[in-house]
Amino acid sequence: MMRLFFLLATAIAMLPAAEDGKALFEKNCATCHKDPPVNRAPLLEALTRLSRDAIVLSMQTGTMREQGAALSIEQKMAVAEFIARSAKVEPLKGLCEPGYEARTDSSFWNGWGVDEANTRFQTAKMAGMTASQIPKLELKWAFGLPNSSAAISQPAVVSGRIYFGSQDGTVYSADARTGCAFWTFKAPVTVRTAMTIGTVGHARQAVMFGDQQANVYAVDTRDGKLLWKAKVDDHPVARITGAPKMHGSRLYVPVSSVEEVSSGSPKYECCKFRGSVAAVDVESGKVAWKTHTIPDPPRPTKKNSEGVQLHGPAGAAVWLSPTLDLKTRRVYVGTGNAYADPETRYSDAVIAMDMDSGSMQWVTQLTERDGWNFSCVNPNRANCPEALGPDVDIGASPILRVLPDGKRVLVVGQKSGIVHALDPDANGRILWQTRVGAGGALGGVQWGMAADEEHVYVALSDINKRDKAGGLFALELATGEKAWYAPPATPSCAGVRGCSQAQMAPVTAIPGVVFSGAMDGVIRAYDAKSGKVIWEFNTLRDFQTVNGVKARGGSLSATGPVLAAGMMYLNSGYGVLGGISGNVLLAFAPANQ
Repeated sequence: MMRLFFLLATAIAMLPAAEDGKALFEKNCATCHKDPPVNRAPLLEALTRLSRDAIVLSMQTGTMREQGAALSIEQKMAVAEFIARSAKVEPLKGLCEPGYEARTDSSFWNGWGVDEANTRFQTAKMAGMTASQIPKLELKWAFGLPNSSAAISQPAVVSGRIYFGSQDGTVYSADARTGCAFWTFKAPVTVRTAMTIGTVGHARQAVMFGDQQANVYAVDTRDGKLLWKAKVDDHPVARITGAPKMHGSRLYVPVSSVEEVSSGSPKYECCKFRGSVAAVDVESGKVAWKTHTIPDPPRPTKKNSEGVQLHGPAGAAVWLSPTLDLKTRRVYVGTGNAYADPETRYSDAVIAMDMDSGSMQWVTQLTERDGWNFSCVNPNRANCPEALGPDVDIGASPILRVLPDGKRVLVVGQKSGIVHALDPDANGRILWQTRVGAGGALGGVQWGMAADEEHVYVALSDINKRDKAGGLFALELATGEKAWYAPPATPSCAGVRGCSQAQMAPVTAIPGVVFSGAMDGVIRAYDAKSGKVIWEFNTLRDFQTVNGVKARGGSLSATGPVLAAGMMYLNSGYGVLGGISGNVLLAFAPANQ
């Protein structure tokens, strides 16, 4: 139930505000919350200090449950969005001095997985540091994210600048060495994708990203001005969670949704969303092609116990950043669970698409009959699929690697607790499968793995297994055999709500070192040959920030370490999926560097 509480809080809180939040507030809330307040109700100004999820949950299950009973989930979100946007916006602090220029460097970390294959492996040259320097890492600066209770947009580092988004929709360009800000761009809703930088048009550099209303943006890296904006899905709860991947003149954009949450209401016509990948022209923002993960559109099926028409098939969201195979010109994605009946072979599957046309090349389903939505935990279960499954999405980007004998392997981590290796040149034929944990809805591999030329490094969540949660594995790429296992450390935050030893965060590697963060807020560096911990840092504390924003670290989840040009950058704070809130971006470098 704790898992469901946090999932509900997060997913509902990030629904797009399709309704007019101000009008809804004036009609349903203003009587009590405008000056003078009625019955000691807090003023609107006080409400703005609450997070969006706290506001929605208050109307859904809390003290405002009766007042919110007449509002749909989308209307509650619209009210919460209006309240949050009524907050007094503080002027941006920590700006770079006029005329200040970033110290350019050829090293970079661009996008989610640092390369087209999503290996999350950075060379020593590009990282700007070696394994021997890792034990000397120390904090250099911290950047506080205002109006945020989570640090969820993995940064990118290119040409001496660092780019990252935030929960309140602000995207920042800052100096990678000092953290001073050059400019900001404001999107209307949360930006949680990693940033992708590329050339747009005639040698113009742009930072590209997606938001929680399924919009994709291209913003000029020089001044933060919008170059174009494109909407890639019209479903009211569609969003972009995984980072778009760029190659040539196209940006490959994954599309996910939180229709699972909407389905918790028996009055909701579940379900019509299908995951997809859209190829967007980087110069114009026009969609060149779009391929749904479930080819057949949803159709009416039956009526639920409330007499509401149901639809299907639906689901198979794409939560991850696509993997590009430049040899065969294919795009690989993993999909999530199904939302509704009938069951489909495209959920919990790896799908290969043609990079040029979007045509589906092959499909390998890893878990059958995995239907699930929030209705499945309600007493009436009105919208719960008959093909009820364990909810074991593929949320981690597949990793493409070449073995010493020249054979290629596509490695896929799943919430089931199983790591799979597929043959990308044999229509996704399964080569090996290795179980690393019990798996489940919040188990197994959550956000990502890393791989060098010999091993794939796998962090285990299994957060609901308590003392069996966490741990880091090194598996042989060729066979899946376990090379070593590093057990989880005892959390140092005992008594803190959300404290856990689970390791949900994506793994990052450089030659000789593997980095893995835990839900207790501790980032650790492991020796890549033995699994021995060689450095650690506890982020679960307050930080003095370069931009003057009050900031505190929290659980490490959703994003992983980024290494480039002699620095390491790390988001800290993820108060959902059972975690601890936080709002800080941290920058590290070896001592005396």
